[in-house]
Amino acid sequence: MARLPRLYAPQIPQLVQAEFAQPLALPSDATPADRLDRILGWLQQGVSEHKVALHGWLLLNDRITLLATPPDAQSLPRLVQSLGRRMAAGMRHGRVFSGRYRSALVQPGHWVLPALVWLESLPVQLQYVDKAPNWPWSSAGVHIGAHDARLDAMVTDHGDYWACGNTPFARQARYRDLLHHGLSAQDSRRIQGALFGQWVLGESDFLTRLQGLATRRLAPAARGRPRKQPAEKGLEGLSGPA
Repeated sequence: MARLPRLYAPQIPQLVQAEFAQPLALPSDATPADRLDRILGWLQQGVSEHKVALHGWLLLNDRITLLATPPDAQSLPRLVQSLGRRMAAGMRHGRVFSGRYRSALVQPGHWVLPALVWLESLPVQLQYVDKAPNWPWSSAGVHIGAHDARLDAMVTDHGDYWACGNTPFARQARYRDLLHHGLSAQDSRRIQGALFGQWVLGESDFLTRLQGLATRRLAPAARGRPRKQPAEKGLEGLSGPA
């Protein structure tokens, strides 16, 4: 089956995940802090070079996950490609990623914060740490106010995060609460389904508004053959007897 073209719409955030062809370390190994720090430095370079508004990010032993709004259709692909080239040249030879990265458009005002919580909670779900902010290679610390300046400078807060409060402390406290409570199983499945299917993470009215702006179909086609349409009145028998 032919692979789907990249899904893009102007000014719409994207949730992106690229898996490494070979993990940086096995679960039984020590955390590869030096390697993760190097990848973080390359990610910072790529974000600056391609002018991507990065709202959230995560580095794990086997993947990189981003939530970002690109300025155009090519910026995110180029960011991921530049990261792969730098990793291939500076860390390992051969293939860096296991395949094309997956991505989903994310509805602002509804799904941006859940997608951010899902991304930053992955280290807990995968048993790297017991609390999301305890994993140093993610944007979780930035969003709750426990961070250093170099990580803060890489993140461009989305408007949905700003809506969490009128002051930095209010926003951090509100987001800390969201991160602590996590997502429902249903919301997590919804996010994963959109990402791995490479569709839109949004409600039906949002999909309707995006029609005509996106670069391809926004949701999976209905299964099975199309339903037959009834013949219009007055058309029967126009061909005459055989």
